[in-house]
Amino acid sequence: MKRTFLLLALVALAACVPKKVHEEPIMENDQRVGDSSTAVAAATAQAADAKAQAQEREALAAQAMADCAPEVCEALVRGEIAIGMNETQVLAATGTTDDAWSIRYAGDATVMMPAISLSPPTDVVGDVAVVQLASNTVSRYAYREAQGVRVVDSPYDASTEGRAQALADALMREGDDYAARGDFEAALNRYDRASILTPGDPMIDFKIAESLDKALRPYAALIQYQLFLHRLEIERIEARGEAAARLAEAIALAQQRILILERQVPQ
Repeated sequence: MKRTFLLLALVALAACVPKKVHEEPIMENDQRVGDSSTAVAAATAQAADAKAQAQEREALAAQAMADCAPEVCEALVRGEIAIGMNETQVLAATGTTDDAWSIRYAGDATVMMPAISLSPPTDVVGDVAVVQLASNTVSRYAYREAQGVRVVDSPYDASTEGRAQALADALMREGDDYAARGDFEAALNRYDRASILTPGDPMIDFKIAESLDKALRPYAALIQYQLFLHRLEIERIEARGEAAARLAEAIALAQQRILILERQVPQ
């Protein structure tokens, strides 16, 4: 017992003794500091290039905002490419210069593609895959997204609803591919995500029900089939209501014209 106590006391005493750290010297005696002029010159040149590019981007932004249409100006403020922009406005929307693009001209057509595919130009929406211009006006552009390349060739495609519909269509294609390979769980995952983006689409409900049915999940499939028929019935009722409203409007217009024409035609 005494030996154990003595051993513990020695260990505690050793722990309290200051330790000496033998650090390696940064420089030896008579050693000289290397010439840093090369590194300083490289850093200075890099800073000058960055400043020049920033000034060029500011000049492009000012030029782009000088004579833009209202919808194009709004897109520039958001930092988003839009149909109707010119080449300078595309550069301003993406915050880039000509160095970031591989630009090809063919008559009145211009194609702008990323100069470096690993670091493509981006706007507020995402990575830009390609921009097509006709007579120096953007007619079509595309984004590289997780589900593939999404093409924008109309104002609707650039809207929130258009983006949601395009993503839902891509998810539906992926789901169909998984279903064709017999992977119904993955297909259901894609169909469910598509139904969130476009709620109320009966065909998505039918595909979900069909996948559940083939995955041997009868109760869930029954509910989805019923939901599919229910939504179809709602659409049929809405279509009948719209048709009846149009018919009533046509009847009222016809009766109005009859009264007017009867007054004009001599009896």
